[in-house]
Amino acid sequence: MDSFELSSTPVTPKVGALDMDRLSFILFGHAAFQYLNAACELGLLELLMNRGPLTSEEIRKELLLEERSVEILLLGSTALGLTVKEGRRYSTAPLIISLSKEGAWRKIKDTVAFEQHIVYEGQADFVDSLRHSTNAGLRRIPGDHPDLYHRLSQHPHLKSIFYQYMRSWSELANDHLVAELDLANATRMLDCGGGDAVNAIALARHNPGIEVTILEIPGSAAVTETVIAEAGLAERISVQPGDMFTDQFPPENDCVLFAHQLVIWTPEENTALLRKAYEALKPGGKVVIFSSISNDAGNGPLIAALDSVYFAAVPAEGGMIYPWSVYEKCLRESGFSSIQCADVPGWTPHGIITATKSCEPPRSPSAF
Repeated sequence: MDSFELSSTPVTPKVGALDMDRLSFILFGHAAFQYLNAACELGLLELLMNRGPLTSEEIRKELLLEERSVEILLLGSTALGLTVKEGRRYSTAPLIISLSKEGAWRKIKDTVAFEQHIVYEGQADFVDSLRHSTNAGLRRIPGDHPDLYHRLSQHPHLKSIFYQYMRSWSELANDHLVAELDLANATRMLDCGGGDAVNAIALARHNPGIEVTILEIPGSAAVTETVIAEAGLAERISVQPGDMFTDQFPPENDCVLFAHQLVIWTPEENTALLRKAYEALKPGGKVVIFSSISNDAGNGPLIAALDSVYFAAVPAEGGMIYPWSVYEKCLRESGFSSIQCADVPGWTPHGIITATKSCEPPRSPSAF
């Protein structure tokens, strides 16, 4: 993993030039996703991995579908490369078999479920969200609260899908977070909006000398506590129910972590949160941003651009997959220095940014 100053962030090259094939794929991209979701929900890919290659008739009997339905499903899955046809028999694409062996396919399936059941409808309001600079798509999920996360407490099924997705999305990259973040001399860490503790658990296991407090909204705190107890870490990881904007942060921390949090809010709100983190840190302590990040050139990565549709349209009034430079500005305005970032390798656009609270005491007004 490469570490570098933010001013030298590498530029991600653009995806290939637009041609008719690519334009057609964009035009019907919503249909391509529905084939992927159907292949996951109906169990087609797992069936072929476990029992294939199979004929269309064998697949029809196993999936309990009508002949026409199977023909449509296999036409799409094969045209998209999700399945491979040799003679009369179908098998799962080699990439998916490889991802399954690595344990990554389950995480991708969790992402598919999140996109289908939480994101997909709200994206229809993307244009209105841009016109009015608000998350118009949230109207697709019933509730009165102005953000998705509080509304999920009223929808247990969607809440389960959301937290399973967030766990999987973090797991795709948090091995790099554990390796990159030096907590050898740290004893206290605050995890802001830590969800179901996936990152806190990974960091606590790797750093046995650290205790973690997770600040999580009250509607989700019980889920977080259950996961921590199941991991056998209740003595070292605690949950503080609260609102990160209105409630005080626990003081005297060596590290404050924002994992997949600052993509949700506006730069002004992020600066306010980072100032609270600065006050909650000991001198010499570090704030850590672990998130999807776009490049400063404004041309990618592609997944960062596509994921920004969700953040513009659904979760809260503000947010996108921000570039490195936006976080640098927020951090400096919050008082932090020694800003470093690490670009996480892999197909997800994850990055890690660390910044330090100065050990020097602030100057008094008389010093100016």
